[in-house]
Amino acid sequence: MIKVSTQARDQVVRMMQQDGVDTATHFVRVGVKSGGCSGLSYELKFDATLGEDDKVFEDNDVRIVVDKKSFLYLVGTTLEYSGGLNGKGFVFNNPNANRTCGCGESFSL
Repeated sequence: MIKVSTQARDQVVRMMQQDGVDTATHFVRVGVKSGGCSGLSYELKFDATLGEDDKVFEDNDVRIVVDKKSFLYLVGTTLEYSGGLNGKGFVFNNPNANRTCGCGESFSL
């Protein structure tokens, strides 16, 4: 399961509204790809197409979809949002990551 903090939920809803994305048909796709300074990096985007191997979760009124491969890296992760002057934006609090980079956008296991 992937959890969504209240701040992340509020920002997702705000961004979907700004982009004109329909929250009834679209969801947040979270994934992992090779790259970044720690070996793996996170992907986050709005999507409306489900794949055969996708896993669907809902937490805090946000639908999250993760492909099967990425799910292995993301199980137990909380999507958070840090705003303000020193805010980083969306942050992945991933208990599976052994090492993360300084910006928090990549990790290794």
